[in-house]
Amino acid sequence: MRSDEREDLIHAIRKALRIVLDPELGVNLVDLGMIYTVAVRENGAADIKMTTTTRGCPAAGFLTQAVRACAESVAGVRQANVELTYEPEWKPEMATVEVQALFAI
Repeated sequence: MRSDEREDLIHAIRKALRIVLDPELGVNLVDLGMIYTVAVRENGAADIKMTTTTRGCPAAGFLTQAVRACAESVAGVRQANVELTYEPEWKPEMATVEVQALFAI
């Protein structure tokens, strides 16, 4: 897979992940800054590192499954591996400027 193809696939995955909403905040995980990294390996496997608003979030399992399903729906992604992490801890300042304005941060 060429570098530009990999970048296109990463962009497509991030775009697809915008439909996954944090159930508490009602905003997508990408704009909230909860998708830390998206990488694509040569074999088409996507590795995604994400977080939730708090450690022990009751929606963590649902969100992880939703991220995996959305990523795997992207043409060219053979499988998605999703890692949930709390390093660094999520803060509202990680969200886009537009989302921060919604929350008056």
